[in-house]
Amino acid sequence: MLTRKNGSLSPKTILKSSAVAGLAAVMLMSGLPAGVTLSQAAPVKVNAPQVASFANVVDAVSPAVVSVRVQSNVQTASDDSGPSFGFGGRGFDSLPEDHPLKRFFREFGGPGMGGPDGKDRPRDRADRPHGKGPLRPTSQGSGFFISEDGYLVTNNHVVADGAAYTVVLNDGTELDAKLVGKDSRTDLAVLKVDANRKFTYVQFADDSKVRVGDWVVAVGNPFGLGGTVTAGIVSARGRDIGAGPYDDFIQVDAAVNRGNSGGPTFNLEGEVVGINTAIFSPGGGGNVGIAFAIPANTAKDVVASLIKNGKIERGWLGVQIQPVTKDIAESLGLAEASGALVVSPTENSPGEKAGMKQGDIVTAVNGDTVKDARDLARKIASYSPGTEVEVAIWRGGKAETLKVKLGELPVDKTAAASGDEGSSEQAPAAAQQEIGKLGVSVVPSSDGKGLDIVDVDPDSEAAARGLKSGEKISAINNQPVKSAEEAAKLVEAARKDGRGKALFQIESDQGSRFVALPINQG
Repeated sequence: MLTRKNGSLSPKTILKSSAVAGLAAVMLMSGLPAGVTLSQAAPVKVNAPQVASFANVVDAVSPAVVSVRVQSNVQTASDDSGPSFGFGGRGFDSLPEDHPLKRFFREFGGPGMGGPDGKDRPRDRADRPHGKGPLRPTSQGSGFFISEDGYLVTNNHVVADGAAYTVVLNDGTELDAKLVGKDSRTDLAVLKVDANRKFTYVQFADDSKVRVGDWVVAVGNPFGLGGTVTAGIVSARGRDIGAGPYDDFIQVDAAVNRGNSGGPTFNLEGEVVGINTAIFSPGGGGNVGIAFAIPANTAKDVVASLIKNGKIERGWLGVQIQPVTKDIAESLGLAEASGALVVSPTENSPGEKAGMKQGDIVTAVNGDTVKDARDLARKIASYSPGTEVEVAIWRGGKAETLKVKLGELPVDKTAAASGDEGSSEQAPAAAQQEIGKLGVSVVPSSDGKGLDIVDVDPDSEAAARGLKSGEKISAINNQPVKSAEEAAKLVEAARKDGRGKALFQIESDQGSRFVALPINQG
């Protein structure tokens, strides 16, 4: 019931009455029973437990992390038509004006898109270096400053084939950069920004102290979104993903995506423990929690050499090597599978000159134990060319030591294919002979060295371990073979010595390798 104050309704009463009437209307419309009122409880607030935050780390390191934009000389058939990018043959000019790809290429000056205002920028053909195409955006990644005077680190694959580089700071400032040096074997590169200012920079950690389970923070520029931070833990160390001869990656589960390449992964003290370089992504490029970072200790040495010399000078032994598997160790009478097996020395290489031979097992360098083939490659590469090292080997059942003066690793050196292609014509069946009961049929090689494999039983262990027709058996248990009879005798001798496997040296167009075959059947 409404009441009057001084003969009239007060404003407060009118408002209250209106609210009540409104509430009643809502109750009627919503079906709430008469007499039910809504609670006027306080908003929900939870006293959250105190947990560790990454904010202090992020605040400190973010100014040192940058976005790296790369432009290259792209040769096109016509400067007037944009390329087709999966739009049924149409160029970007046919896309809607608000399409994100069209906005992206307008911003970065893509083909026929001009500048941010939509107007084409004038470009003199005489300014194009060596008659190549105009500079156009080709890649984008991340990087970080390691000195106050503008040296920064990124991935080689980010800057590869680039002709111009732009660094974007976290405050949006864009600065030109020049390439100091790059190394494809470790996927590292160094850029330099010359500006009249001091840059916030970070330092490398000692990654040997990094443990599986440690927290890490990845900072970068995924998908060109700008500075982004993700966190996770170290999942594994010493990962080999087949990216290069010195693979020794740190695996992390922080969300790392395209565009994070070259960006740093920090510990909670703001030190760089690794440089993001690769992800495992079966779904086409997105994060699935498996990312790989170049260890800080590796990067530290490479970066220092690139800044000093503009290139990397690595020691070179000059031998083709492969891991010592359990099967190979058993075939050679070794107690454990460790060291690096010499498949063949390169002609006139430091290793060959020092007396290294095929079948040698390299067990140590300067007293430092060699764990496997990758470990040997890293150890040799850590020495400067011209350094004399002591190489411990296992040969013929005993240990020996050789002194080797290392050479310089040739740039992008690749192993030469061994042997000629030979004839594809199969030898007559009468000329074929099987080695024991291994399921491998051979004929003497036309050059008088080794046995050509002409047939492999698809159900045999030899087939399961990769032997194929067209390959050559050059030695068994490090003894050269010229006939099936010699091969059978060497296999039988190994069997009588109590060995369960024999070591076959196999040559193909892809090079030479060792394969241990079981010989105790039959």
